[in-house]
Amino acid sequence: MLYHLASVFLALLFIIQGKYVRRVTPKLPEPAGRREGTYGSGTPLSLLIIGDSAAAGVGVELQRYALVGSMLNTLGPHYQVAWKLMAKTGDTSAELLEKIQHVESTQAFETVVISIGVNDVTGLTSSRKWSSNLAFISQALQDKFGAKRVLFSSLPPMHLFPALPQPLRWWLGVRAKHLNDLAEQFCQTNPQCHFVSAPFPTDRRFIADDGFHPGALAYQLWGEYLARILQEQLIKHA
Repeated sequence: MLYHLASVFLALLFIIQGKYVRRVTPKLPEPAGRREGTYGSGTPLSLLIIGDSAAAGVGVELQRYALVGSMLNTLGPHYQVAWKLMAKTGDTSAELLEKIQHVESTQAFETVVISIGVNDVTGLTSSRKWSSNLAFISQALQDKFGAKRVLFSSLPPMHLFPALPQPLRWWLGVRAKHLNDLAEQFCQTNPQCHFVSAPFPTDRRFIADDGFHPGALAYQLWGEYLARILQEQLIKHA
């Protein structure tokens, strides 16, 4: 109730604060480094990482310190990972879906990790559209890449982002939690999909200079956690 009242009565303030944040927040580039390859030794594993700026690794300078690098470092001693990163700053769930549907690829990926949703929060994607996009993304991943396992990583705690002023920070945080709840509900009804409640650290030293994206330490923890969840699932279904 409070969220909906704030949406009506504080709408103008949120717009002003949003424009201010976009104007003063540093625009960090996506990190340099390879976006596909083979890494490690052991049991073959195919891995696709897709999504927005966090999936792309914004907040660090090199992919080796980003999400993909952290996951590969954890999986590498046990698996030979054929991997690919398909992520872009600013993408919403709708834009991600469109890219999946139109990508030209004959490569199959058994496992897909998705980080998406922050731009759906700031772009005010409706609850119905968000849930619909998740369903279409899941199906498109199966059709396009033969995905057998889709890990949806939770949205970060936007109510704690230093770059966001109050009350905009609180308002976006409530929306992010709601989209997380919807994603978890979706995964509970789709056996091939798994919602991963990532342990995003809230200490300022884990956040990039823009106050919005993960820093190297956060990517390390996030990637290691996702890799461990994936390993548990692979062992369980071996």
